[in-house]
Amino acid sequence: MSRSQIETSSSAETGIRPSLGDPLVLGLSIGFIVLFVGASLYDIEGVAGAIATGFAWTAKVLGSYFQLLLLATFFVAIGVALSPAARARVGNLDTPELSTFKWLSIIMCTLLAGGGVFFAAGEPIYHLVVTPPAFETEAGSAEAVSGALAQSFMHWGFLAWAVLGSLTAVVLAHAHYVRGLPLQPRTLLEPILGERLMRGPLGGVVDACCVIAVVAGTVGPIGFLATQVSFGLHELVGISQGYGTQLIILAVLASIYVASAMSGIQRGIQLLSRFNVLLALAIALVIFLFGPTLFLINTYTQSMGTYVTSFFTMATMTAETAPAWWMQWWTVFFFAWFIGYGPLMAIFVARISRGRTIRQMILAVAVLAPIATTVWFTLLGGSGIHYQLSGAIDLTEALNNFQFDVATLTVAQALPGGTGMALAILLLTSIFVATTGDSMSYSISVVATGHDAPSPLVRAFWGIAMALMAAILLYMGAGQIGALQQFIVITAIPVSLVLLPSLWTGPQAALAMAREQGILSDH
Repeated sequence: MSRSQIETSSSAETGIRPSLGDPLVLGLSIGFIVLFVGASLYDIEGVAGAIATGFAWTAKVLGSYFQLLLLATFFVAIGVALSPAARARVGNLDTPELSTFKWLSIIMCTLLAGGGVFFAAGEPIYHLVVTPPAFETEAGSAEAVSGALAQSFMHWGFLAWAVLGSLTAVVLAHAHYVRGLPLQPRTLLEPILGERLMRGPLGGVVDACCVIAVVAGTVGPIGFLATQVSFGLHELVGISQGYGTQLIILAVLASIYVASAMSGIQRGIQLLSRFNVLLALAIALVIFLFGPTLFLINTYTQSMGTYVTSFFTMATMTAETAPAWWMQWWTVFFFAWFIGYGPLMAIFVARISRGRTIRQMILAVAVLAPIATTVWFTLLGGSGIHYQLSGAIDLTEALNNFQFDVATLTVAQALPGGTGMALAILLLTSIFVATTGDSMSYSISVVATGHDAPSPLVRAFWGIAMALMAAILLYMGAGQIGALQQFIVITAIPVSLVLLPSLWTGPQAALAMAREQGILSDH
C-alpha cells in the first residue's frame, strides 16, 4: 500500500470538502475562541471568576460521576481485550499500516504529551510534602514515598489512558471502516440516537463541544510550555524570560507542529513521535544508570504495590472523605481533562491502528502505555523525591504555590549532567507538546471536515489558531491560561455524555467485527 493510499485510507471517505469543514462545527468552535479571548480582554477578572465558580461546582457535583466513568471504561475495556472477539482486526487490513515501534511511539507521544512530562517531576514531590487524603503517612517522610508515587500513578495510569482511546476507538473503528460513518464524535452517539444525529444540527453541536474541549486542553500546555521554556532558558543561559521570548518560543513550537500536522501521520507526526521516544529513552537511561538507581528500583516496586493495593481507595475518594480543594485541583481536574480529550484521541487511535487487533489496540493504550508512564514518573519524580529527602533540593515552598515549572527545572539540574540534562528535558517537553499539537490539529481537522484525510491547509489553520489563542492569553498573563485549564473541567460535562454509551456499544462493536471477520459465529 502506497503512502497516498494510506493517507486516504478507507472506503468510508465522504469526499474532501473544499472549505474548512462543517459550518456549524467551525462557527461554534471558532466562536468559542473569539468569545473567550474577547470576554477576557473586556473583563479578565470576571471571566476568571465565572470559570472558577463553574469549575468548583462541576468538581463537587460531578466529580464522582467522572471517577466512575473512568473506572467502568477501564474494566469493560480489559474485559473486551480478554474476550475472543478481541482477535478481530481494525480497518479490514491483515497487516498493520505502521510498525509496532512507530505505532507505540505515536500513542505515547500523543496521549502522554506535555502534561505528563510537565507534571512528572513535580507531582510526586508534591504528594510527598502534602500527603494525599488516601494515605496517613507523615508528610516529607521516607514512609510517604510509595504513597506519593502511587497517587501520581493513579492520576496518569490505567484509568486515564483507558478513557483516551480503548472502547471509543473500537466503536469508531467499526463505524468508520465497516459501516462508512465519518471519524467524528457524533459517530459515538449514532448507535443511540440514530442516523438523524449524523446529518442534523445536534451532530454539529456534539462535534463542536468535543473540539472546544480539546482546544482548551491543548492551548493550556502550549501556553504553559512557553512560560516553562522561557523560565528555563533564563535560569540556565541567562536569556530574558519576557513576553517577547515567550512569543518566539510559541512561534518555533507552532511552526514545528503545524509542519508536522500538514505532512500527515506517515511523515511528520510519526517522525516527531519516534524522535521524541528515542530522546526520552536516552534521558531515562542516563537517569537510571547514573542517578539513584537502587532507590529508583526499590521505590518503583513498592509504589506499584501501593498503587495496586490502594487502587480503589484512591480512585473512589470523594469530596466527602477528602478536602474539596484537593479533589478539585488533583483527581477530578485530571480525570476531567482526560475525558475532554477522549473523543478526539479515540479518533486518532482508530486512525493509526489499522491492521492491529482490538486486543493489541486496547492493551497498548490501557496497559502498556500506563506502565511506561509510571516508569517515567518514577525516574523523574522518584529522583526528585530522592534529592528532596536527602536535602539536595527543597521544593516544598515552590510546590505549595503550584510552581511546577520551577520543580521540573530544579529536579532536572539535580540529575546527572546538570545543565545539559535540564536543556534535554526542556527539549523533550517541547517536542511532547508539539506531538500533541500536531495530532490534535489533525484530529480537529478530521472532525471539522468529516474526512480522515483533511486538507493540509485545514490542519495548518487549526494549529495556528491554537498558537494564536495561547499568545493572546499569555499577553494577558498566565492566569488566563490557568482559567482556560479550569474550563476543561466544565467542558468534560457534555463530552462525558458522548463517551458514556461506549461502555455497552464498545463490546457490541467488538462482537460485530469478530462476526464479520469470521472469528465468531452468529449463533
